[in-house]
Amino acid sequence: MSHIKTISIFGLGYVGCVSAACFANAGFNVIGVDINEEKVMLLNAGKSPIVEPGLDELLAKLTKTGQIRATVSCEEAILESDLAFICVGTPGNEFGELQLGALRHVSEEIGAALQSESRQFTVIVRSTVLPGTTQKNVIEPLYKAAGAYARSRIKVAVNPEFMREGTALHDFANPPYTLVGCEDDATSALLRSLYASVEAPFVVTQITTAETVKYVSNTYHALKVCFANEIGDACERLAVDAQEVMRIFAMDTKLNVSAAYLRPGFAFGGSCLPKDVKALLYAAHHLDVNMPLLNAIMPSNQAQIQRAINSVLASGAKKVGVVGLSFKPDTDDMRESPMVTVVESLIGKGLAIKILDANVAIAKLTGANRQYIVEEIPHISMLMCDTAEALIEHAEVLVIGSDSAEAARVMRNARADQTVIDLTRGWLRIKMEKTAKAKAA
Repeated sequence: MSHIKTISIFGLGYVGCVSAACFANAGFNVIGVDINEEKVMLLNAGKSPIVEPGLDELLAKLTKTGQIRATVSCEEAILESDLAFICVGTPGNEFGELQLGALRHVSEEIGAALQSESRQFTVIVRSTVLPGTTQKNVIEPLYKAAGAYARSRIKVAVNPEFMREGTALHDFANPPYTLVGCEDDATSALLRSLYASVEAPFVVTQITTAETVKYVSNTYHALKVCFANEIGDACERLAVDAQEVMRIFAMDTKLNVSAAYLRPGFAFGGSCLPKDVKALLYAAHHLDVNMPLLNAIMPSNQAQIQRAINSVLASGAKKVGVVGLSFKPDTDDMRESPMVTVVESLIGKGLAIKILDANVAIAKLTGANRQYIVEEIPHISMLMCDTAEALIEHAEVLVIGSDSAEAARVMRNARADQTVIDLTRGWLRIKMEKTAKAKAA
């Protein structure tokens, strides 16, 4: 165990109570802090202020051994502890705006309690907060209240929890990962020592990233519930066993329940996804099944395409170089390609377009792809470039529509006066930087 012996935990709600019990069970002395005297009395009596399987028994054991106690005094807790977790509630109002008064108040109280202290201290935000909240509502009021040299002696980290009500004790000990957002190695090492008994990947990132991951996770969980329910509605009307469908669906951990398709980039296209989404929605509509979530897929995808078009138009450039015309790299398939839509829209606005995509050379196209380009977009074939150099020479703005070797070459050789609009959202640039570092090493 690290030099940390005593932990104070502010807020004895769901997250605070479970965290307090689990840290105490791991061997730390824990002081719970809450303004609610009834919660403090319950915990000191070895009873849980919340309903959670196994928590009453665990707290009863830990209070008997003196491993955990509670107080209403912030100053008492801070003076007797080596670090503090903030677990106060951040409820939303009727519009969804987070109410951060308790978070800010606790931060000010902790800072005031540390004002006369010269020792190193760490404050860890475990409450669920939007990106930027820790800086504005924890760090700033904390340092202001703590006074001179606060920044050098008080460190702040974000450590979101991933616990489900009903299985929280198990989830604390078996998380998907331990996520820490902080700004220095010493703080990450301290948090690593706190979770030494938890067997899970230890992930260190920026504070704002850690704040965001929690919201992305919960939003995705909500999305999955709605997705499964809408599929269930459709299956019911189609006389199909929805439970069996989703059981088999979830068996695919390569594409369905995996990181596949979850990298931010550009819109989807091709001969499968648009067609099949539309077909399912058509069937559901004719069965009078309401599918608001799935109905939003195509408009959402179209919004990404329009965003790309708007970005090019906003640059004011008249000459545009586009890398990638097929719906994804390493294919010549342009059916439902979002890049075709982008190019046609820009042509319609009077812009001079040149395109680089080795896979879409007209001589190589056969079958459906050749027929598509000849019958549907013959004018675009006249805009194709043979080399990256020719594209760069033509363009004022370069639009990167694919994660490809061609795109890497164009980005590497782009002129300083050229604007680059990377629809892969920087993924290609990151890959290039990693490759360069690897070669340098």
